[in-house]
Amino acid sequence: MKMSEGTKGEQQRAVVGYAAGVFDMFHIGHLNVLRRASEACDRLIIGVSSDELVHGIKHKWPVVPFHERVEIVQSIRYVDEVVVQDDIDKLVAWDRHRFDRLFVGDDHAGEAMWEHLQRKFPTLGVEIVYLPYTTHTSSTLLRERLLDLPVTA
Repeated sequence: MKMSEGTKGEQQRAVVGYAAGVFDMFHIGHLNVLRRASEACDRLIIGVSSDELVHGIKHKWPVVPFHERVEIVQSIRYVDEVVVQDDIDKLVAWDRHRFDRLFVGDDHAGEAMWEHLQRKFPTLGVEIVYLPYTTHTSSTLLRERLLDLPVTA
């Protein structure tokens, strides 16, 4: 693990960041999150949601299969490690990966789950960082637009 310089030249432990998502139909919003998260830590771990987890939560299957989404995210220069996210519980993720910063889109601010984590994570030394959500594009919008397109032979 690389080390960060301290204020008086002493070595400090590298800051490990974690973010998770489906990363279906990869788009600029995904890239923005990865870039911004990478800028705020020394090592970035990304959890890619399993197909089964996505289906269990959203009641629909991702368009792009899990192994392809992992390959896409692994190829992004901002990402140091990709892991499977098979549990939505971020405390489970912390137990597995021991990160210092958890990155999430600011569209989740105020949700009950995140309010709970805002109280719990500081006791574990974890900071939650809300990143700007890219409003003009999302996998949901892309899916809706694709469904509206006429089918041609």
